[in-house]
Amino acid sequence: MQKGIIWHKSLDSTNAEVRRQLSELDNLSIVAARTQTAGRGQGDHTWTSEPGLNLTFTLLRRFPKGAFDVRNLAAINTYVTSVLTHYLAAHGVQAWVKPPNDIWVGDRKICGILIENILDCSFVTESIIGIGLDLNQTVWPPELPNPVSLKELTGKDYSLEKELEALLALFAATPISGCE
Repeated sequence: MQKGIIWHKSLDSTNAEVRRQLSELDNLSIVAARTQTAGRGQGDHTWTSEPGLNLTFTLLRRFPKGAFDVRNLAAINTYVTSVLTHYLAAHGVQAWVKPPNDIWVGDRKICGILIENILDCSFVTESIIGIGLDLNQTVWPPELPNPVSLKELTGKDYSLEKELEALLALFAATPISGCE
């Protein structure tokens, strides 16, 4: 099984790649792309990101058989948004969650999340957690009304590799409520 962070220059969608590689990936594996050609958001929304400037990645979270009841599904969303808001707070940015699962700073969106769960009867076996986090982009397409990046908020440039490693460490250290 592959584990850790697997970088790609370009993918259609990191969530789609995790689905294609599902049997080969270990718990807490991350598939990341410097650019996505068909990044997705909730419903029919797409995710737009300038190549090489932001984090576009998918985290695979596996659960032991029968350990995570589907009735606790909201805990996965809470887990992901909590990690991301703590990560931003560590950079001096106070963020909030706009339901169902976007991260905002003030009235501007900094992060989008797409969670796809795989079920076995009434239990979650895997969560495919797609995240688009704006790190270094400062010029935005006009059709995006309210994006913001960490660079715009702090004035600093960020290494995609270092920031993704920090996020993986946070995801690994944070428990999911309701997972036995």
